[in-house]
Amino acid sequence: MSKLNRRGFLKSSVAGTLALSLPLGASAKAAVERKPNFIFIMVDDMGYHDLGCFGSKTILTPNIDKMCAEGVKFTDCYGGCTVCAPSRSVLMSGYHKGHTFVRDNRGGIPLFPGEVTVADVLKKAGYATGGFGKWGLGNQGKKGAAEKHGFDVFFGYYNQWHAHSYYTHLFRNSVKVELNGRHTHYAIYDETIKFIKENKDRPFFCYCPWTVPHAPYDIPEEDPAWAIYKDKPWKKDAKVVAAMDTMIDRQVGEIIDLLKKFKIDNNTLIFFCSDNGGAKRFEGVHNSMGEMKGHKRSMYEGGIRVPMVVRWPGRIKPGQVSNHPWYFPDVMPTLAELGGVSKEVPKDIDGISIVPTLLGKGEQKTHEYMYWDDTWYHNEGLRMGKWKGIRKNSKFEENTHTAANRGKWKGMKHESGKIELYDLSKDIGEKNNLADKHPDIAKKLGVLMDKAWSEPRNQADDGVYKGIERKPKKPRS
Repeated sequence: MSKLNRRGFLKSSVAGTLALSLPLGASAKAAVERKPNFIFIMVDDMGYHDLGCFGSKTILTPNIDKMCAEGVKFTDCYGGCTVCAPSRSVLMSGYHKGHTFVRDNRGGIPLFPGEVTVADVLKKAGYATGGFGKWGLGNQGKKGAAEKHGFDVFFGYYNQWHAHSYYTHLFRNSVKVELNGRHTHYAIYDETIKFIKENKDRPFFCYCPWTVPHAPYDIPEEDPAWAIYKDKPWKKDAKVVAAMDTMIDRQVGEIIDLLKKFKIDNNTLIFFCSDNGGAKRFEGVHNSMGEMKGHKRSMYEGGIRVPMVVRWPGRIKPGQVSNHPWYFPDVMPTLAELGGVSKEVPKDIDGISIVPTLLGKGEQKTHEYMYWDDTWYHNEGLRMGKWKGIRKNSKFEENTHTAANRGKWKGMKHESGKIELYDLSKDIGEKNNLADKHPDIAKKLGVLMDKAWSEPRNQADDGVYKGIERKPKKPRS
């Protein structure tokens, strides 16, 4: 290469590097499109039908409904488990419930050093990483703390049992933060907004495992959402949970407005979902699970199928409804592919990228099966195409699942109970058990359940959590 050409090459390379560092929209001609931002909002215990776009007739969610109209609604998306901590472990790890790191639902079971999370992967691609809400994968200051697993900042609850109160202290990177009686969700939301503002000029991953609308159902009376429902002729919990959902909706709208203000809306992919099924069905009022059987803690569809809306203006075709079956293990490979860092994803994860479905390009791979088991009694669920199998009454050997021994998981006896078999294409309510009519399919699903499950590593807490404050809720008339 001649000196002149080399000089010209270097000049153009430097210019290209500078362009990559420019904020999106600073110079449409000079700037190279940067990696997309990711905002993953996962609320706690929202029912499948508690959004207007998923059929609610009683709960107002206009902003999420608009988000749905501007993106894609997934009808067949599933959480990682029937309860909180394991579902979060599945999401963070890319492994399904038979393989993931944290299997039990105590908040102090830690991720171990070297166990890779979505945040770890995205940091390799230069992302700012922040988490705001309920971690549930290790106590503050211990080996499972979020800031030791890829997060630049985590603000909220570390031990999820702490999250059973909305009037307590929180932690920022394991440092205690007193709120002096303020409702915790408002502080969590403020930190979410702060993170977006501080990182608007670089790629960011904003993980929002918000605790609302998890019980105890509580919203300050001065919140505008409470005024909408306080005089409804419903029981108190039904009114409060509706107000909490509408509060969430307002905040989702505010986040989208903020992205537009910073001119990064078109470069930000937003997911909105629940972590598992709703805690209550609210029959006769909200009908949160509709015709689906069960709710949180159940292996039926009402316990694991979750509402999922994804929006990315200019990249995801608006107004779509997809019945592609997918679940939380798929989040890691999806974000890694879009972030250009798929090589950092562990090779043996159970997730499959859904980028072809999101962008409408390429061939979408599908799961041979999707697998779940519950936390307490090792009931199992497996979906293979249209078929759903549930195996109950698998048992632990005597005395191994006591409070003293639950962390050890020794001598587990994986006894196979009888398979229930349902055709979800015709029976989403799981009313008609077809196992006797299709014993070959039921047997195959049982074999796959055995294949999917592996004995977990140690599930002991990483230290007894002290200092939980359960201040009394403010009375509401």
